[in-house]
Amino acid sequence: MNMHGTKKILDLDRDAIWSQLRDEAWAAVRDEPLLGALIHAGLLHHSSLEAALAYRFSLKLASGEMSEQILREIADQAYRTSPTLGDGARADLMAVYDRDPATHRLLQPVLFFKGFQALQAYRMAHWLWQQERRDMAYFVQMRCSECFGVDIHPAAVIGTGVMIDHAHSIVIGETAKVGNDVSMLHSVTLGGTGKEDGDRHPKIGDGVMIGAGAKVLGNILVGHHSRIAAGSVVLHDVPSCKTVAGVPARVIGDAGCSEPSHSMNQLLGLGEDYL
Repeated sequence: MNMHGTKKILDLDRDAIWSQLRDEAWAAVRDEPLLGALIHAGLLHHSSLEAALAYRFSLKLASGEMSEQILREIADQAYRTSPTLGDGARADLMAVYDRDPATHRLLQPVLFFKGFQALQAYRMAHWLWQQERRDMAYFVQMRCSECFGVDIHPAAVIGTGVMIDHAHSIVIGETAKVGNDVSMLHSVTLGGTGKEDGDRHPKIGDGVMIGAGAKVLGNILVGHHSRIAAGSVVLHDVPSCKTVAGVPARVIGDAGCSEPSHSMNQLLGLGEDYL
């Protein structure tokens, strides 16, 4: 048991994570030989997690407009020149492994979960954006939206240890900022409120949990370790360590624990009246 009271272990080092992935891959090939080619190509053929992620990125986002080889070269360069990309991927991977009860092996997010894969594609687009390769970044954003149903602007800033569960219909705008150790579920929008220009999207603090279908709109601050209930529409700042719910959302109580993004508790409590 780790400090969050779960069955998962968060402090695996870089080599241990890759070693565990390979062990799981060999076991999966043994248990399901029909997936042998996929697992060999996706994991066992590679010498590092970065190489495996570069392959996955290029395989999933390639199209008639952009070859797998070109995308692989971009990804390899990014991981080679920016080690923080690999570190961020490991933190995201462990976040899914720790917080999603449907995740029993590290290889699941890497091979099968579009939330994890879309987040790594965003990280590649953000790297391109920082390199002033804006049009290529937009291409990656477009393909990520087409392939995964996740639309994250490449200029958005997203911390590490982030879990996007299920991930369908996630939208994160250009000037949005998301802190470390954030968890969000499907159909979350971090958007603007109209046609205004400039800094117009939400700023999400560390350790925040955002429930399914929640909409956070405008240049507002969601404080650290707060909790946004599913289906809420948040239009104003949220204090740290509080729970908000409703349309429009308002504070209905404390967050319920010190790390809501880890506990993933989405029940508001029988005694809370927020209508």
